Amino acid sequence: MKFPCRLEKFLSHVAEMPRSKVKINIKKGLVTVNGNVVKKGDIQVTPADHITFDGNRLEYLGLRYYMLNKPQGYVCANSDELHPTVFDLIEEPNLKDFHVAGRLDIDTTGLVLLTNDGDWSHQITSPKKQKFKTYVLESRDELTEEALTQLEQGVELHGERQATLPAKAELIDKFALRLSICEGKYHQVKRMLAAVGNQVVELHRENIAGIELDPTLAKGEYRPLTDEEISIINAN
Repeated sequence: MKFPCRLEKFLSHVAEMPRSKVKINIKKGLVTVNGNVVKKGDIQVTPADHITFDGNRLEYLGLRYYMLNKPQGYVCANSDELHPTVFDLIEEPNLKDFHVAGRLDIDTTGLVLLTNDGDWSHQITSPKKQKFKTYVLESRDELTEEALTQLEQGVELHGERQATLPAKAELIDKFALRLSICEGKYHQVKRMLAAVGNQVVELHRENIAGIELDPTLAKGEYRPLTDEEISIINAN
């Protein structure tokens, strides 16, 4: 939310109230700004203003950042008619302006970042920024040195005109690989394995642009990012 903004917009966002209801409550005299009852919703307000609704102060919570250990079965969307979303796991107020910075497929687990800071998330998702995301995968077939070399140099994906950008590949064991990529093409890791004649069985993301998934978070748990973690994105 950008400030200054209309009182109507502020109330709708912070109190999570439909605009039609906001207008009714303002006309009823239930809203004050800096101690004064306000009967018009078009006045401009900022977070520094003391705004109350029905005697309770409303405060803008500002820019917020969370990490989530995503389990399988959840989609990275604000709403979905068929599946639960990652936002169903976040018990925080005023999430309607939030979005996922770097989505995961429904069957992929691991690190998801959620924020209402569009400029910050742009640093992660913009192809021009080339921020690495690191995944651990289990494969159907044994991973060969030849396949690792191909993945690191770049492979041609089905339906794509250009090969993938150079990646970082670290063999964990014969059927497990740590892969870091700086792009975000559709189903990219799965398609990269397919391009070298293999198949992903399980996929888990453990790092985004230097932010590590907190090992103390169980699947489905989340926590706010630390100031240091937030600053990593702009520093890298």
